[in-house]
Amino acid sequence: MAGLWNRLKEGMARTRDNLGGRLRTLLQGRQWDESLWDQLEEILFEADLGYDTVEYLLTRLREDVQIAHSQNADEVMNLLRGIMADLFDRPSDPTLLDPQRPSIWLMVGVNGTGKTTTAGKFAYMMKSQGYQVILGAADTFRVAAVEQLKGWGERAGVEVISQGSGADAAAVAYDTVQAAIARSRDLAIIDTAGRLHNKSNLMQELQKIVRVIRRERQDAPHQVWLVIDATTGQNGLAQAEVFLKAVKVTGIILTKLDGTAKGGIALSIKRQLGVPIRFIGVGEKVEDLMVFDAQNYVRAILGD
Repeated sequence: MAGLWNRLKEGMARTRDNLGGRLRTLLQGRQWDESLWDQLEEILFEADLGYDTVEYLLTRLREDVQIAHSQNADEVMNLLRGIMADLFDRPSDPTLLDPQRPSIWLMVGVNGTGKTTTAGKFAYMMKSQGYQVILGAADTFRVAAVEQLKGWGERAGVEVISQGSGADAAAVAYDTVQAAIARSRDLAIIDTAGRLHNKSNLMQELQKIVRVIRRERQDAPHQVWLVIDATTGQNGLAQAEVFLKAVKVTGIILTKLDGTAKGGIALSIKRQLGVPIRFIGVGEKVEDLMVFDAQNYVRAILGD
């Protein structure tokens, strides 16, 4: 796990230079006047934090600086780290399965975010923890999605339920749940389509999948993971809002954080959507999925 966090830290050097480095340079030896606060605001905006999040951070920072009676750059940076970390939920076990097996997870999000890849990584992670996992290829609209998931299934060493490209997605989801029950699996992870996230027909298809799944498990899905590409910045928020209207999203997975200058988007997502970020993707290998940790994330974007 330490290796993955080190890789994230290296990958987010652009964000750290753009945000943490510029903030530290600004704060050193400067008079604390309105001009400084204006420049702070500009730097935070350029890190893709979004208006609401920037205003919240600056309001909290003004209050904490006054309380601390300190304008020392290191101390102010520590205050900002604490404010950012407090935006996120306290750590919990996001992989906790429903006591009644199988647990049913849905993967949602627009194409290109790494949704199918993340489904495969999830399967590998859970199998590595000793659980029996099955994958469902319900992204039947994208030609390569079914074969892509089968490839990840082979890498993770888990079975993939599919009907081929163009099949009824809800039928694939239903078959996956039935197979998971019949074969006494602990977890079924169902990949879903992500094309045309702004079109109502796709959201209706997603809602249909949920209804069909509930024929077998009335309390399912137990987790709905929304996958967001960190490089999309504020557009990722627009994507998230559409899916939140269609299904009850239980957690967010941020992908492609390595190598982006828009790492601040995580704060906007949590602040504006209120949905916890549970995992992050830091590479293309099957093991490159890790539990989100607010303290480590803030250090990655602001520096130690």
